[in-house]
Amino acid sequence: MHYDLKFCFATFFLHSTLALHLGPSANSIRSRIRSILPLLNPRSLPSIPTLQTRSYSPSALDVNPNGTTFLWLPEDEYSGSTFFDNFSFYTGADPTHGTVNFLNATTAFSDGLAYVQDNGIVIMKGDNTTTLAEGVNRNSVRISSNKQYNTGLFILDTNQAPWGCGVWPAFWTVGGGTWPLTGEIDIIEGVHDNEHNQVTWHTGPNCTLTPEGNFTGTIVQTNGVNNTNCDGNDNDNAGCGITEWSRASYGPFFDQQGGGVFAMKWDENGIAVWSFYRAAIPQDIQAGSPNPSGWGNPVAALEAGGCDPITNFVNHSIIFDITFCGDWAGNSYATSGCPGTCSEQLMEPSNFDNATWSINSIKVYRKQLLSGQITGGASMAGLNIRWDIALILVVFAIFSVTI
Repeated sequence: MHYDLKFCFATFFLHSTLALHLGPSANSIRSRIRSILPLLNPRSLPSIPTLQTRSYSPSALDVNPNGTTFLWLPEDEYSGSTFFDNFSFYTGADPTHGTVNFLNATTAFSDGLAYVQDNGIVIMKGDNTTTLAEGVNRNSVRISSNKQYNTGLFILDTNQAPWGCGVWPAFWTVGGGTWPLTGEIDIIEGVHDNEHNQVTWHTGPNCTLTPEGNFTGTIVQTNGVNNTNCDGNDNDNAGCGITEWSRASYGPFFDQQGGGVFAMKWDENGIAVWSFYRAAIPQDIQAGSPNPSGWGNPVAALEAGGCDPITNFVNHSIIFDITFCGDWAGNSYATSGCPGTCSEQLMEPSNFDNATWSINSIKVYRKQLLSGQITGGASMAGLNIRWDIALILVVFAIFSVTI
């Protein structure tokens, strides 16, 4: 009933004000207002079209260990023709001592080592057309996102990840500042034609991988001992790593079945990685409303109890690269089953036909806590919105006449 009173008061007020201040010209305005007045009564207002919003089912809700509820909401998407607009090309020496030249953007685009196909698929590759003398660096690309993140859910949809003898690709995030004090998260990494992806964390001191954590992969070992110390300054910078169990998580089998999705969740509860081959991508990821709690145990996890995920990982950029030989691929080449030596492998361009990233998108989601629930008060809000719209219509009517 109070809405009817507001309606009556507004009508009286408008007529009185017009008579006092506008004199004879008020009649013209009165007639215009009379045509609008039916809309001022909330009971006669037409329904307001529903704003286009993202729909979330109850299954999209997730729960923190402390019982609070949250959603993962879209923050950024890197895809299509604008993909490279949000990345910078690294042109320095390879920190992992690879036999590689990282090209700047202009040269990478002109030489066909970085481009976007007509269908929106992003391509980055190592040079597979130039014959080299032994010991000469092969051209490739390394890019880093201009934006930095502190926590998030990062989902990469890729059709192909690079592989091949002497090839060492990675999809990772790394912190600004002095390495490894701000952390590094290697989400996809492998060498040669391995079949199992390796997830690795590099940090400063006081960060330990929990062996009893809930993950399906196998902790990387040195001389039969688990590498649980994540300190990148110890153990030849090995960090703490976990090898995926699936042989379709890296290399030729991953590519043959159409690639898939890798997801990295980073929040105050820890850091975890999942991978899904193309036919097994969860529906909630495809729908754009991901909920990691429904994906089962991750392939790799760094729990907060052994490593604070907030203080050890700060201001991270997203990075893709393809390097050759170097600290890992070079040192492991003799036991890889690949022919000859790594430096000899680099000479023949056809050896790098599979050294290619083919990317559909990277989507980044932010964690949004839910502090309350929508109640019946929403209908009152709708009436207030309609009343505000009606008042705007009246102001517009007066304005249009006076000018």
